[in-house]
Amino acid sequence: MDNISESQSRIILLVDDNVDTRLLTKMFLNNFGYEVDSADSAGEALARFNPGQHRLVLTDNSMPGMTGGEMAQVIKSRSPATPIVMCSGNPPKDCSAIDIVIRKPTYLLAIKDAIDQLLVVK
Repeated sequence: MDNISESQSRIILLVDDNVDTRLLTKMFLNNFGYEVDSADSAGEALARFNPGQHRLVLTDNSMPGMTGGEMAQVIKSRSPATPIVMCSGNPPKDCSAIDIVIRKPTYLLAIKDAIDQLLVVK
């Protein structure tokens, strides 16, 4: 039973409209024990977001429809304690709903380090 709760405590919601980026990031994070639930748009992510399941949201900013920054505002209004990491070459001017912004291009290890930092068990 402990393994199930441990696994559930490490579920990340990954939001990116670029399928290659989504798959690569998901595979990379899986190698470090994170379970990754992915969405290809902010709208899909908001429909799937469950604060009881998703411990962290990792998003791009530039996506069709709603941006990652706009989505972050909605997620924080629903669940203020959910950490949000944005990895973008074009982050929004208002990053108040985002806990860590990583500018692209970057290394996947920088993303993992940001996630590890925010999900440290206290």
